[in-house]
Amino acid sequence: MTVIAYGVAGWLLLIGVYGIVRSHDAIHAVVCLSVAQSGSYVLLVAVGYQRGAVPPVFGTSVPPTTPVVDPIVQALTLTDVVVSATVTALLLALAVQIARRHGETDPDQLSALKG
Repeated sequence: MTVIAYGVAGWLLLIGVYGIVRSHDAIHAVVCLSVAQSGSYVLLVAVGYQRGAVPPVFGTSVPPTTPVVDPIVQALTLTDVVVSATVTALLLALAVQIARRHGETDPDQLSALKG
């Protein structure tokens, strides 16, 4: 099971990077970056996965010797989701501002931004 998850994480990362490289639109590049970042969610969940483990909720119904899933990895995954949403919102806002000021979002056509 974890080999499939590692494969999916790598595939999402490669598809996202390929889309960023081939993109001719700022909004398309932001969406591709979001796809690449979703590969990190799958990777983190795959790292914390244990076969036969229970959720990390301790109480009287779970014996102390029962293996549990690592809660740190789950917290890191949730943090990664929040950071990804923030970065995506910021980049989309920048793309909208570029479109308003220059009339297009193709990075190759933005001659006013050349240094």
